[in-house]
Amino acid sequence: MIFTSDNGPHREGGHDPDFFRSSGPLRGIKRDLTEGGIRVPFIAWMPGTIPAGKVSHQPLAFWDMLPTFAQLAETRTPRGLDGISVLNLLLDRGEVEHPHMYWEFHEREFSQAIRDGKWKAIRKGIQGKTQLYDLKKDPQELHDLASQEPGIVARMETLFRTLRTDSAMFPIKPE
Repeated sequence: MIFTSDNGPHREGGHDPDFFRSSGPLRGIKRDLTEGGIRVPFIAWMPGTIPAGKVSHQPLAFWDMLPTFAQLAETRTPRGLDGISVLNLLLDRGEVEHPHMYWEFHEREFSQAIRDGKWKAIRKGIQGKTQLYDLKKDPQELHDLASQEPGIVARMETLFRTLRTDSAMFPIKPE
């Protein structure tokens, strides 16, 4: 059994995420690319298989579920997916090497985010200024380090261009 979500708290239907501090100390809610909008709990329970009481801070994503379930079912993962199996993490066989994670939203304005190790980059608009955060030291994303880390920003901006797949369903509108 798995308990998780695909995004953070929301305002739909009159819900007030501020009332219970639904994002905890993190900034943002659903459709924000800050950690409060995308970081959610993940609880897995499988008696006799998944060790009880284990806590991990290993980042993983909802798109990792299909590859994980495929490995658990001893079948092939379909080609062309971004996710990886996190079964070894769940079975307490060690951390998994997760490559960078990429998000984009088209509501409000086009925006992108990348998580690569401890680094998180966020960019609003295709030509927008890239913000950079060290999530290990600053999980609330309060201190933009972009001006102090131009090499990391350049690498993240390359990833913004190369990880994105053009889609007729989600075109980028010219700015």
